Amino acid sequence: MNYVIETQHVHRFFGEGEVRVSALNDVSIRIERGEFSAIIGPSGSGKTTFLQLVGGLDNPTSGRIWLSGANIAEMTGRELSDFRRDHIGFIFQSYNLIPVLSAEENIEYVMLLQGVSVNKRHKRVREVLSLVGLEGLGDRRPAQLSGGQQQRVAVARAMASSPDIILADEPTANLDSATGAALLDVMRELNEDQGMTFVFSTHDQKIMDRANRLIHLHDGKVEQDETK
Repeated sequence: MNYVIETQHVHRFFGEGEVRVSALNDVSIRIERGEFSAIIGPSGSGKTTFLQLVGGLDNPTSGRIWLSGANIAEMTGRELSDFRRDHIGFIFQSYNLIPVLSAEENIEYVMLLQGVSVNKRHKRVREVLSLVGLEGLGDRRPAQLSGGQQQRVAVARAMASSPDIILADEPTANLDSATGAALLDVMRELNEDQGMTFVFSTHDQKIMDRANRLIHLHDGKVEQDETK
């Protein structure tokens, strides 16, 4: 199978002794290319921890994590940083845009780090701005955009370098219902038309309704894994 993500018996503990907390407990999950999946569960279930581990933002206490065939659990330092840059797109609930850069500059930043030529960067930026419905707004800085527009910039930034997977941590949390629904429709279209792989961490029913797979976590364990 063409798995983008595969975790094997992943554990993540925080603290020591009597205060040790098990954030993830023996989690084994496979995500196939082209999925539109959601990791769901109550607060403290391990959703965000899982996304951080498969995104290379944290290391497991034990277990293995493969992303596009590479064991990221064994990477450290610059190797892991470069791998994240080239293979993973991130969308955060707080947008995480660079305030002094325009929308276009935020979107092309990863490609700049990758050494992509100016002409190719600018062409790709125009393409993704069109895909997320922000034509004509590329010269605006984040403060000049609405929350929904800023999150669309974040989506465009995540997809600009055509990563293997896009990880989205509560991407609609700071948006009103209508704006969140519109953004999710954009991401679903990107999934269907461009074949982009999305994995969400969420409480949002709108995401659950659109996802083709729901992975339920409870107390750090996979409680249910259902494909629609």
